[in-house]
Amino acid sequence: MLTAIIDYESGNLHSAEKAFQKMAAEVGAGDVVVTADANVVARADRLVLPGDGAFPACAAALRASGCFEAMVEAVETRGRPFLGICVGMQLMARRGHEYSMTDGLGWIDGEVVAIEPEDPALKVPHMGWNDLVIDVPHPVLDGVATGEHAYFVHSYQMRVDAPAQRLAHVDYGGDVTAIVGRDTMLGFQFHPEKSAATGLRMIANFLTWTP
Repeated sequence: MLTAIIDYESGNLHSAEKAFQKMAAEVGAGDVVVTADANVVARADRLVLPGDGAFPACAAALRASGCFEAMVEAVETRGRPFLGICVGMQLMARRGHEYSMTDGLGWIDGEVVAIEPEDPALKVPHMGWNDLVIDVPHPVLDGVATGEHAYFVHSYQMRVDAPAQRLAHVDYGGDVTAIVGRDTMLGFQFHPEKSAATGLRMIANFLTWTP
């Protein structure tokens, strides 16, 4: 069993690598590697796409990377389990509106827009711990209840058009999408590797999930 964390030079991957390796060892889920090698991505059993920074820059870097075609083929054709994290989740949308309109992967029926809290006292970026509200049950959320905390750092969020594809949200002056998913694809807006026991539980669930 091999989990590939895709390195397309759009984020610090060290903490994610350590968290996924720790949980893979605990649940017997095989090896976890950070890779920019398309051959490794192509043969991986599951894929993780992190991302930090602006949507257009991350989208361009991903498409220019040697892993893009292998990742798309693995997910769309072979149905490999996929997890996008932070901007990696946002890239799953049809398009993003950060600085300019930019096409995403189109895997989730939604668009990435600026966070606009109804309470002007709430600052953007949305940064820190917030309580998850589970909207749709999912195996990767087994053992995770509404009210548990996750760690967020973001100024944009995905507005999901199909309610069944929004698995969880948080309240930050209005609903802010926290988890999306369909078929073999999942996305976390928060950083599970920084979300203490709750995040580690979801990582373990993803590593053992068989869609």
